[in-house]
Amino acid sequence: MRLSARNRIPARVTGITKGEAAANVELDAGGVRLVATITVEAVEELGLRPGSELVAVIKASDVILAVGD
Repeated sequence: MRLSARNRIPARVTGITKGEAAANVELDAGGVRLVATITVEAVEELGLRPGSELVAVIKASDVILAVGD
């Protein structure tokens, strides 16, 4: 797989919570917890299960940081 996206994070699926149309896929990325919301159809098409190894690809044009006053 070749992508132009540079924000690629290897991860393992630790849990999947399915709703009617969307699913939250919980990931362990080297000790950091990430949650991706994708369609239930995509979960099935990708064959995702707890323990699946994958690459999380993040595309964002903005990152906003905040600190306390």
